[in-house]
Amino acid sequence: MEVHLKTPLKEDEVRSLRVGDTVYLSGVVVTARDRAHRRLVELAESGRRPPVDLNGLAIYHCGPLAVKENGSWRIVSAGPTTSMRMEPLESSVIEAFGVRMVVGKGGMGDQTSEALKAFGAVYCSLTGGVGSLVASSVRKVVDVHWLDLGVPEAMWVLEVEELGPMIVSMDSHGGNLYKDVLSEASRRVKEFLGA
Repeated sequence: MEVHLKTPLKEDEVRSLRVGDTVYLSGVVVTARDRAHRRLVELAESGRRPPVDLNGLAIYHCGPLAVKENGSWRIVSAGPTTSMRMEPLESSVIEAFGVRMVVGKGGMGDQTSEALKAFGAVYCSLTGGVGSLVASSVRKVVDVHWLDLGVPEAMWVLEVEELGPMIVSMDSHGGNLYKDVLSEASRRVKEFLGA
């Protein structure tokens, strides 16, 4: 199924998504990599809020290439970062701040999967090497926070239009495309070997 969504995302529309669905997303997306995730968890643990209300938004695992021209930021490239690096922190971020979608590459682990089920969120995959394609969907840089972490690690608030195609790889019902593929590959190897 192909779905076109706009942030802020509602729990019921996110829970209607299933592994394998194709998603195009418009609205506000916030980038966060390792250091930004650590800072978000620190904020949650101390009862403070981030500079952006993440409720209903998508967090994109991305360190964009950004340039400042005439006082404004422009995103040149914005390809996905390997998501598993955020696995120890993602569930806390989803729970604390109401994130409804996580976007990245390579999938995530069981801890994140449990948070997706418990709080009504999904993980969507983008293919590596799509930095220019993603940048073309960015309509404007709304804001940037935490530049003290460095440009790639900062929290970029981006307005996007039709970001995608993304594949729902982990849904809010426990579906996991990565596990399905590994299981099927294992089955086929055993069948091939006559085991």
